[in-house]
Amino acid sequence: MLAIALTGWGQMGQLIEKIAPTLDCYVVGKADPPAGYPLNIQDFISADIIIDFSLPESVLDNIKLAVKLKKNMVIGTTGWFDKLEKVTNLINKENLGLIYSTNFSIGMNLFFLITEFCGNLFDQTPEYDPYGLEMHHNKKMDSPSGTARTLAEILMKTISRKQGVQFDRLQHRINPADFHFASIRAGHIPGTHQIGFDSSADSIEIRH
Repeated sequence: MLAIALTGWGQMGQLIEKIAPTLDCYVVGKADPPAGYPLNIQDFISADIIIDFSLPESVLDNIKLAVKLKKNMVIGTTGWFDKLEKVTNLINKENLGLIYSTNFSIGMNLFFLITEFCGNLFDQTPEYDPYGLEMHHNKKMDSPSGTARTLAEILMKTISRKQGVQFDRLQHRINPADFHFASIRAGHIPGTHQIGFDSSADSIEIRH
């Protein structure tokens, strides 16, 4: 069985611990001081891998811990990618493995490809204006989601007339070179992402 150590015990961390036994895995330790789980190095020494679903400000320290213990790592936390070069150097120096993504869902990764395909099509049809909408439960810590940021990057890469994205509330007319990506936090929504392309004649939407 694969021994897992968790850094972060929010909704995703709790879900991993719950389903681990069904996947021939088990959790040997978890670290989340706000949730009442202080770091116990001995638990982490016995882990085969560390999985991180913590907070952006904690990720670098958690990676340094993995490097110190020479453990491979999977990171689902977003908002830390400005430190990617430093992290890459740390991991490569010790010849360790690290996998990170804004979203590990197979369906969402297909959705990324679909969005890229649509972006290339609508790059040739300037009468259509792109936009995005993402919705999550009211316990989610960040806004916009990391997935929304990835989708926005795909649209900016594929639609040449769009140079920027506005995630915040607008109090002025939007710059034609930008597009809006709105966020909603409410209830128990597990995570919904929608990309739209609107014209004076019709509107086309794709949704995950």
